[in-house]
Amino acid sequence: MFTGITEQVGKIESLEHAPDGGRLRISFANSAASASDSTIAASTKLGDSISVNGCCLTVVDFDEHGFAADLSGETLRRTNFGEKKSGHLVNLERPLSAGARLGGHFMQGHVDGIGRVTRLVPEGENWWLSVRVPQDLRRYVAEKGSIALDGISLTAARWHEGIADIAVIPFTYSHTNLRSMSVNDAINVETDVLAKYVESLLRHEKSQPASHLTVKHLVEEGF
Repeated sequence: MFTGITEQVGKIESLEHAPDGGRLRISFANSAASASDSTIAASTKLGDSISVNGCCLTVVDFDEHGFAADLSGETLRRTNFGEKKSGHLVNLERPLSAGARLGGHFMQGHVDGIGRVTRLVPEGENWWLSVRVPQDLRRYVAEKGSIALDGISLTAARWHEGIADIAVIPFTYSHTNLRSMSVNDAINVETDVLAKYVESLLRHEKSQPASHLTVKHLVEEGF
């Protein structure tokens, strides 16, 4: 479980592709920080889960400079890793610990699909980010609702014609990979888990046969 509060921006060191998956290696060092300053590096161990651009991955190899994670074919198809290259910046977050403050919103690290940046423009010291959400995910998005983009917990300030407009403050812009994005870039989308569970429950309810239980029947049975 994650919160969407990026702890550090890492950099893709290498991305190997295979017919059925691949391996991703992330460097803790980037233009804003060095590996020696990384809190994540100091606490990483083999088998840990870590969110990379909002995708929950398992650490299969690590040292003080970075870590590696294996990617399944499904991960490459469902996330923007299929379009990433060495040098690209990625958002990193460790799982939520028990008793920690929830600063963003509950996220599973299960990317639903790939959106596309349609706009990233300054407004004073702030920025407007606009993302086109895939058609099959739009029913889960609501104006002023939470949405995770590349693992960042954000709010859909405006929602229109399949595009989510996000107001980005200077801190978020400078402490995430948003500062390196351009129009048409692929961005990982995870919608609010609550909306998905509500939809699943309603679908299950509709599929069940109509109940013949009545108040009269309950009274007759002694309730």
